[in-house]
Amino acid sequence: MGQAQAEAEGHHPQDHPCSFDERVQELKKAQRGWVHYFRMASIQGKLKEVDSWIRNRLRHCIWHDWKRPERKRKNLIRLGVPKGQAYAWSRTRKGGWAVAQSPMLITTVTVKRLARRGYESMLGYYRKVAPQLNEPLYARPACTVV
Repeated sequence: MGQAQAEAEGHHPQDHPCSFDERVQELKKAQRGWVHYFRMASIQGKLKEVDSWIRNRLRHCIWHDWKRPERKRKNLIRLGVPKGQAYAWSRTRKGGWAVAQSPMLITTVTVKRLARRGYESMLGYYRKVAPQLNEPLYARPACTVV
């Protein structure tokens, strides 16, 4: 699953920027490929970890796209953060990855907000396509041998 993370990270290096929606669409293609490849296995625990990492990566990309402290402050206020906190958080000296994992971005850029922008978790998609989760036991007819 480390390759899935590397693939999610390596789609768009900083010198080749793209919009958030394009990033989510390309990520969705890669995720579906990985889920279909591993769908016969029981990988729910691993998918939870990878989903968490991907959501942090998307939050990092959002934080990085905001670039300047003033824009970060305005966007945090737009997301419902009080003005004083938004000012302090927008001027934090923490790096983008630390900010992405901090409560400030986890509580503002929520899973619901990411889903509205087109993000679908790998675990949710796995639960849709995994045959052992969708097929009732003994659903297939027995083959009779003559």
